Amino acid sequence: MWRSFFLAIGITFCILGLEFLVIEEAVISPAPANSVVATGEASGRRQITIQEWMPWSFLSAGAVIILYTYTLPKRFQS
Repeated sequence: MWRSFFLAIGITFCILGLEFLVIEEAVISPAPANSVVATGEASGRRQITIQEWMPWSFLSAGAVIILYTYTLPKRFQS
């Protein structure tokens, strides 16, 4: 169980790192997209700007965690 948990965390970090390589910023809005288009305003939205170090940090952390899962002893597989 621990092995699969850490593998899932590592894969998630790698996917986030790859996404951060492609985008420059993300806008998170609590309202559904169709209500924002209908009213023309998005109250409560947050804008996250991706820093230069973030994609590589997530990719490297994910890779290290994935490698860690393959080195776990057999006793943790149950």
